[in-house]
Amino acid sequence: MSKLNKNRPGYKKTKVGWIPEDWQLRPLEKCAVVSFSNVDKKTNDKELPVKLCNYTNVYYNELIMNNLDFMEATATKTEIEKFSLKKGDVIITKDSEAADDIAVPAFVAEKLDNVICGYHLAIIRPNGKVLFGNFLSKIFQLHTVRHYFSTLANGVTRFGLTTQSTLHAQISLPPLPEQKKIAEILSAWDRAIEQVGKLITAKTKLKKALMQQLLTGNRRFDEFVKTSNKQITRYGAIPADWDYPKVGEVAKEVSTRNTNGDNVPVLSCTKYDGLVESLKYFGRQVFSKDTSTYKIVKRGQFAYATNHIEEGSIGMLDFLDEGLVSPMYTVFQTGNRVYAPFLYKVFKTELYRHIFEVNTSASVNRRGSLRWHGFSLIHVPLPLLDEQKKISDAIDSIDNEIKLLEKQVDTLQQQKKGLMQKLLTGNIRVKTD
Repeated sequence: MSKLNKNRPGYKKTKVGWIPEDWQLRPLEKCAVVSFSNVDKKTNDKELPVKLCNYTNVYYNELIMNNLDFMEATATKTEIEKFSLKKGDVIITKDSEAADDIAVPAFVAEKLDNVICGYHLAIIRPNGKVLFGNFLSKIFQLHTVRHYFSTLANGVTRFGLTTQSTLHAQISLPPLPEQKKIAEILSAWDRAIEQVGKLITAKTKLKKALMQQLLTGNRRFDEFVKTSNKQITRYGAIPADWDYPKVGEVAKEVSTRNTNGDNVPVLSCTKYDGLVESLKYFGRQVFSKDTSTYKIVKRGQFAYATNHIEEGSIGMLDFLDEGLVSPMYTVFQTGNRVYAPFLYKVFKTELYRHIFEVNTSASVNRRGSLRWHGFSLIHVPLPLLDEQKKISDAIDSIDNEIKLLEKQVDTLQQQKKGLMQKLLTGNIRVKTD
């Protein structure tokens, strides 16, 4: 129970916490119709085709709209009549392997085309007289409310709400005009977050296209172009004035061990983020207590998971002066012909993930691994050093823009979270017209 507003004048103590005196505490059954769906994907040709809103659609989306990737399914006429989603509905997850994942909400923001609610979900349809749907969806976003519903769930390995427990669940309700005003305010934050999210998506697509063009020489900076001719490689054309050496011609393997047992951060290599501090990334120790056989990676050096390189698990250390990686990793450094950040970007493209996969499959050293001997034979596109740096800087520039936008989203989400806590508990009241 929330203790916010405790003993504050004009507030009263209830089962769900201290709320304004003019707010009501009501069970859901008094202000909404609750329906637990039992519709799963069907294959019976006699049934009618529908789109199925499933657990994933709800869990990863606060708003349910027509542009979501719904599952194609079939259902009976009775199921369609009973579980079709309508504008203003609130959907919650009714069961999960984790109690904390119960009562995750999503709001049906618009009229849907032939979409029904799927298994593992429940529809809450507010009556509109004392409960406004968009307000209810915001209520379910509160941590205290989600925790309350998790305590109502039954189960051992899988937790689930019952129809009765959901119907009897108590929620605090401001007057309807205040509900609508609160929902309107919080929706403004949602729209701001959505708009920045769209910018991130657009910038990410631009970055991907820019990498594809710049790293292959399909797009170049005029000052570096010596010829418009192309040279054909196994994996596509690159500028004729670029080199195309084997990795082993421009880099060398290094294998310095932590024989002194120095207390240096242990790193892991990930598909998308490259090298990360293992403890921070996994939240627990997944490496050996004895790191004396671990390899040292220095700033600017590369490391990849020898047994998982086909997944694109390669990184370049740029956030620490020194780190350790498992003895099963391969570590290498580039020579003076290479601007390391440029080569790292080449290695993180989908093309080179594919090249790693092909070479791993062809490796005779050991199934599922690509050791330095095989890796060093892979060719890479290599313009002159100044062009490498300018290409890398151009990609970094748009990457920095994306990171700033991501920080902006995080700030907006934190602001919304704090505002929700105050508005949905009546700690701050809003004026209605």
